[in-house]
Amino acid sequence: MDADDVLHVLDLLRRAGTEVWVGGGWGIDALVGRQTRDHRDLDLMHRQEQEPAVVAALAAAGFVESLDWRPVRFVVTAPDGREIDLHPLVFAEDGSAVQASGEPERPFGYPASCFVTGTVGGTAVPCLSAEQQVYFHQGYEPSERDRHDMAQLRRVFGIATHF
Repeated sequence: MDADDVLHVLDLLRRAGTEVWVGGGWGIDALVGRQTRDHRDLDLMHRQEQEPAVVAALAAAGFVESLDWRPVRFVVTAPDGREIDLHPLVFAEDGSAVQASGEPERPFGYPASCFVTGTVGGTAVPCLSAEQQVYFHQGYEPSERDRHDMAQLRRVFGIATHF
């Protein structure tokens, strides 16, 4: 998944009238303002009520569902192997959101302030804040990619990370 792919997917979803935010590795690179590593997929948060439009837009572009862990997340894959990992969010009136987790009594929280803007390929894109990225990178054994991503946030934003 390269920057052009990311921008193409975001444009498809924008034209479908949906709101999405980039997370994961591409989200960190969006915050940093440049691609710092290769990415195997694209993580997107979307409004749960817009899921039918998200799925329809991606299906029209050739993506098919390849993993269903709803309500937590699901994955769609293109014929060439590109993957999009989708995370449904339920928004509150104050702009905050929650995402289901594997522990129903402990959903993932998204404060309204975590929905920010970054840059992919010189284009402004909606993404998750550095603080939200750090929040999601805790409580598990990190991969080398995770270590790389957190190092980028420390370098650019000077914030503390768990590893």
